[in-house]
Amino acid sequence: MPETILIADDHESSLSALEGLLLLEGFDVRTAPDGEAALAEFRRSRPDLLLLDVMMPRMTGFDVCRHIKDDADSRLIPVILITALSATADRVAGIEAGADDFLTKPVDREQLLARVRSLLKQKAYTDELDRAESVLYALARSIEGKDPYTEGHCERLAELSARLGEFIGLEATQIKALRRAGVVHDIGKVAVPDHILLKRGKLTAKERKCVQRHPLVGEGICAPLKSFQLVLPIIRHHHEKLDGTGYPDGLKGNAIPIAARVLQVVDVYDALTTARPYKKALPPAEALEIMEDEVKRGWWDPVVFTAFTEMMGREAIAEPEPRLLTRAAAAAAGD
Repeated sequence: MPETILIADDHESSLSALEGLLLLEGFDVRTAPDGEAALAEFRRSRPDLLLLDVMMPRMTGFDVCRHIKDDADSRLIPVILITALSATADRVAGIEAGADDFLTKPVDREQLLARVRSLLKQKAYTDELDRAESVLYALARSIEGKDPYTEGHCERLAELSARLGEFIGLEATQIKALRRAGVVHDIGKVAVPDHILLKRGKLTAKERKCVQRHPLVGEGICAPLKSFQLVLPIIRHHHEKLDGTGYPDGLKGNAIPIAARVLQVVDVYDALTTARPYKKALPPAEALEIMEDEVKRGWWDPVVFTAFTEMMGREAIAEPEPRLLTRAAAAAAGD
């Protein structure tokens, strides 16, 4: 299936020339006579690449580019700005708008095709990564779906841990990693047999050991994705404890990555405020009291926990609906 390219130019002769060239190269071409029409056509057809004249009526190419790049769902779609302007300030304005490349009028045919093909190749690679991530997310949710009592756990961890990371001032890359890790942190449970994962009774030592392997398995599943490199330490170490009694590596103190310490605090809180077969869900205040005692025992990072309690107080987070957790899930949460 040919890639779709949207061309926007208010000069009919330029528009027709670019359209004819790209049609001859086998692309599916859409056109627009101004910036507003370009944005409307973009939303309709979701092209793979845009060629935008800078100086257009109603909306400039800068404006259209900015709209596309400000949207998380479309910011990775490549945009080439075509301009007769040569001033450095105009180039800077294009960069600030998020443009991926520039071409100067009159456009050289070979240069145009080379840049279009290069950016489409990059987009194809990005799309492949997106599909791979989607598969991982689907797998993680299918594991969660095996036990109706853990419904919504991944989404809650993704949202709350990202907010906590932002609250304590982590970098944007770490916050993004926390959001991803919240969804896939337990993906390694795919290797835990259902009769163990869904067991209602007490786990045997052998069964507990099987459950405690899931961080290593999860790390291995996600390792091939380069975009998940900051996620891997969170997956591997979200069941460590500051005193070294956690798993899988028995790390102590600051040897546990800060993002993993953030996720584990949120993970424990979610476990305590979620109902289980043998107990009701605890109210948030009571859950925080228990966690405070565990901080004193040397399990969780006191700085992260203090920030969490402060954030919870500020945001007045509503108590989640009671749900039941399996014994295996409780074991994985560190009970």
